[in-house]
Amino acid sequence: MIERGTNLNTWQDYQNRLQRIARRKYYLSRVPRLGIYASGFFLVFAIIFYTGSWIFAHLEKTDQQPPENEKRENIWPEKLTKGDLPGILREMNINLPSVSGKYLFEKDDLNLSVETSLDASLQKFVSGLLQRSMTYQAAVVVLRPDNGQILAMANYENHSTREKQNLCLKADFPAASLFKVVSAAAAIEARGFTPEKTVFFKGRKHTLYRSQLKRGKGRYTIKTSFSKAFSGSINPVFGKIGIYDLGWELMAEYADKFFFNREIPFDLPLAMSHIHAPKDSFGLAEIASGFNKKTLISPIHAVLIAAAVANNGTIMEPWLVRCAKSESGQILYQVTPSRLASPIKKDTAKKLRVLMGETVVSGTCRKAFRPLRRKKAFKGFELGAKTGTINDQLDQYKYDWLMAYALPGAGDGGICVTVLAVHGEKLGIRAKDIARYIINYHFTS
Repeated sequence: MIERGTNLNTWQDYQNRLQRIARRKYYLSRVPRLGIYASGFFLVFAIIFYTGSWIFAHLEKTDQQPPENEKRENIWPEKLTKGDLPGILREMNINLPSVSGKYLFEKDDLNLSVETSLDASLQKFVSGLLQRSMTYQAAVVVLRPDNGQILAMANYENHSTREKQNLCLKADFPAASLFKVVSAAAAIEARGFTPEKTVFFKGRKHTLYRSQLKRGKGRYTIKTSFSKAFSGSINPVFGKIGIYDLGWELMAEYADKFFFNREIPFDLPLAMSHIHAPKDSFGLAEIASGFNKKTLISPIHAVLIAAAVANNGTIMEPWLVRCAKSESGQILYQVTPSRLASPIKKDTAKKLRVLMGETVVSGTCRKAFRPLRRKKAFKGFELGAKTGTINDQLDQYKYDWLMAYALPGAGDGGICVTVLAVHGEKLGIRAKDIARYIINYHFTS
């Protein structure tokens, strides 16, 4: 019971106040726990937000930057062209024979496997032969004229040099009488010369004086055939042909046809061969006969001139790389043999083979090639050659050239060979003998 005299409103207010105090105490007692819950919630939210941002950023970075292995692979384009090869293979040292014919290159920490066109056995033989040649320098190129394949390419120096160099690619060597092939081609094709045509000269065969270049016949004039003049490398005959039959425009035209002063596409950096066709008479005589030291040629260019004769007037692009693969095995490059040019007609090439064949039978290569001609294995072969010899500017070294071809009587498989032998104080093995050893090995081993 409620006592009499008690104020009900005051009592009710008192009860409400007690309830509010009780509720306040209740909530205040739970504030620390709610703070912990709130802090935990925000901590979880922050972790989720940060982790999600990192994951998305990482995924985006992964899309933009592939894994290391993929990056390494993608440095190489899907395909390489022949024009890409010289820059990539600039340091290629094929002077070290590879048993498999394959070479491994490293560029930007990536590996490129290159399969060459080289005949490993022939390459090893040629390299060993040059090591024993007793020359100051030497270079050899062996090529198939029908498709441009390089079968062997080796060079040798018996002195140390600061930088490694491939002499086969350099065009620092006087062409000497090798240029008579170009002069003869122009005379045959543009002026109607034949191997049997009668020509005249006076004086010694291997000199070139102004007195030997006069027109007309005299008491001491010697008569011979064009093929004998070529096979014997008679300078006065070709000097007069240059002056009175060809002239500087025709000389320049045929030099251009045979890729002098022009780039020759190749798988390695190849220097350009140079010629300057002067307008004065004696300069023309020097150029046409090869009796000058300013017409420069590389061994690879020289073998292509021989190939034009052997391959009926057509030069195929020379190639050394059969295929190139990335480290994953993807084929980046594969050769397709193609025609480079046809500087002369088929009939002209046929007549030039008569001249070069005469060089082997009765000319400057008679003694060197006699063992081949007498071998039963070479019965039915067509052999031809051209020699060239000249001293350097200071007469310290002798440049000794030989370009040749050996064509089986039936079927393909013929080869062209160019040998450059540079002799110092002592005469090493002559270029024509080195060529004979190479031809014999290739067809009989």
